[in-house]
Amino acid sequence: MKEEWCDYNGHLNLAYYVVIFDLATDGFYDAVGLGETYKNITNHSWFTAESHVCYVSEVFAGTEVYCTTQLIGFDKKRMHYFHRMYRVTGRILVATNELLALHVDLKERKVVEAATAVLDPLQRILVSHQALPIPKQLGSKISIPPKI
Repeated sequence: MKEEWCDYNGHLNLAYYVVIFDLATDGFYDAVGLGETYKNITNHSWFTAESHVCYVSEVFAGTEVYCTTQLIGFDKKRMHYFHRMYRVTGRILVATNELLALHVDLKERKVVEAATAVLDPLQRILVSHQALPIPKQLGSKISIPPKI
């Protein structure tokens, strides 16, 4: 982790968790054929419509991290996926990021259906990812429980 990414508390600033998760999104999109090359060929792309980050454990300067991605679901216009960020040493979960993306025609700047051929790789991934455990933070919301 870069020293300049840390805040005055000495740990990774919340904005840089999002930067790292955004890089993980780029990697995921490239891996499934929906990244920059897809955009350049089709003039379509995926835009994040909603994002939720849960900070689980601190990350300090010099700490190496990595992310994994789990596809939760998709339809012709939407994709729901979930990132987990871990410390390399000890493989400790440090943060999660749940996202909903929309398939967008870049010329019209509106949400449109993706071609079936585009969705086929996602279907194969979804089948394998359905065997993974459901993330504990999936669908979490911000709230303060009422006092009993």
